[in-house]
Amino acid sequence: MNPIQEYFYRIEEPERSTLLFLRKKILESDTEQITETLSFGLPFFKYKKKMLCYLYYSKKHKQHYISFYHGDRLNYPELLSEGRKKFKILLIDMNKDLPLEFILNLIKEVKQHIK
Repeated sequence: MNPIQEYFYRIEEPERSTLLFLRKKILESDTEQITETLSFGLPFFKYKKKMLCYLYYSKKHKQHYISFYHGDRLNYPELLSEGRKKFKILLIDMNKDLPLEFILNLIKEVKQHIK
């Protein structure tokens, strides 16, 4: 098992399945340009080898989230900056349907800011 897989398999169900599904959809959204790597012990997604987004867990909110690079350029009330300068996060509520279309649209928007 590679380090990225190990990250996900340390997470309990049903969160693991949700995050693995999200990971798959992010990677499938642009198979040519989006890649994943493990940075700082977290699964990072890169677009043209530059930061795009990453997944992590908020101890403060007790929820997993996806954090978007260039989040400072995204203006949606669902996104939290919480003092971050370049990133904004979207909390993932495991008790609700995953807002997949919204997430993929945010990724498209972030990609426009990456040169």
